[in-house]
Amino acid sequence: MTDHHCTTDCPHHSHNTSPEIKDQFDQAQRRVLSDLGGTDASQGSAPGAPNPGASAISGAAPTLPEKSAHYYIAANDKTVHWGFFSRSMAPLIEVESGDLVTIETLTHQANDDAERMVRGDPGAESVFYWDATKKNVDRRGAGPMDSKVGAGGGLGAHICTGPVAIKGAQPGDVLEVRILDVLPRPSGNPQYKGKTFGSNAAGWWGFHYGDTLETPQKREVITIFELDATRERNWAQAVYNFRWTPQTDPFGVTHSIMDYPGVPVDHATIEKNYNVLKGFRVPIRPHFGVMGVAPAEADLVTSVPPSYTGGNIDNWRIGKGASMYYPVSVPGALFSVGDPHASQGDAELCGTAIECSLTGVFQLVLHKKASLPGTPLAGLHYPLLETRDEWLVHGFSHANYLAELGADAQSAIFQKSSVDLAMRDAYHKMRHFLMTTQGLSEDEAISLMSVAADFGITQVVDGNWGVHAVIKKSIFPGRGS
Repeated sequence: MTDHHCTTDCPHHSHNTSPEIKDQFDQAQRRVLSDLGGTDASQGSAPGAPNPGASAISGAAPTLPEKSAHYYIAANDKTVHWGFFSRSMAPLIEVESGDLVTIETLTHQANDDAERMVRGDPGAESVFYWDATKKNVDRRGAGPMDSKVGAGGGLGAHICTGPVAIKGAQPGDVLEVRILDVLPRPSGNPQYKGKTFGSNAAGWWGFHYGDTLETPQKREVITIFELDATRERNWAQAVYNFRWTPQTDPFGVTHSIMDYPGVPVDHATIEKNYNVLKGFRVPIRPHFGVMGVAPAEADLVTSVPPSYTGGNIDNWRIGKGASMYYPVSVPGALFSVGDPHASQGDAELCGTAIECSLTGVFQLVLHKKASLPGTPLAGLHYPLLETRDEWLVHGFSHANYLAELGADAQSAIFQKSSVDLAMRDAYHKMRHFLMTTQGLSEDEAISLMSVAADFGITQVVDGNWGVHAVIKKSIFPGRGS
């Protein structure tokens, strides 16, 4: 394999990155290479050292190249796809198993406060550019291009960067995604130097909507949060909030509710409340709400409901130090990532997290189908999360809603979700995990689940609701306390 040291100025594809982000990348790359036991970043090589916990899941670690290339993908209007996954998208790059990829991601909520989250950031400005005659990223969602609310119909909300193809990946393989680092994206506006901002939207799709004490009961509220871009402060604080008012987009369509992603908010039409959450500090736990590979069942798939290939799982544990395992469904796997979050609670109750642009450093490792028999990854048919101390399986109301709900699956799923169904799916998957990885009988697995596994509500806002099951590594034989 040819060594490749990718920088933010690399010519292999288009970049549009601010000096602050370039400096941040250089620092992050040096740190990641050091953590992996590699050489100085200027030499462009790092051994393909596996996550310390990876061998516990997959048995013998896969053979990785002696030296791993490191690629950089900036977020701009040429490198993102908005609101959908697709098996037919041409990959931005193709990497070898074991290669590193630094990927910028943008929050789809940035136009809630463009002064803080778009202005002065060339990449964000290119993605969100929209005037009376042109919208740089026209399709937003998997819906029809002639939808009255906008191209793509908003059937899918998240800005995803990618896809990245993994050389040799085929259906039946498993892609392991190691999250080596997660960095906040600094505001490009000089007025807010050293700061990062995010938006929490309590929207019409939230679990709370219509079940409120104050009037109007059906209201949508945006809360803007501030973070420290240098990561010296590990908490976020609210700046202000406002109620959504009808917003007219540059094409002249009025949005009485938040029915289309990225609509610019005219701040002359809103009333800001700065007396909000005074004194409260929200611990940040940066993670990616959407991460996964392309499904095989349809050509365009909305980014909102999660499924067996990952997607919008919205688990705050999918952050630095974690590894995700995805069953590969299409050649190349076609990995994409987006929906970056600064912090989120289990359930994501009101509709969103603190939606905040982030940059991730990933190592992509392919486990070939032929190598899986006799290992714990054999038969993996769901997204599996590994942290330093725990394993987590993700249950959904419908494990593969695209296959289960027929031709109208992408709309029907929003009427067919329940926590009961998601809990049963999580039970089935944790049973499979324990029986497969630990060689337990079904009776043993059920007993262990009841006494040692924690089941929690991942989210109740993504159409296909989620329940995760967590079990600690320390309980298994030979792990110790």
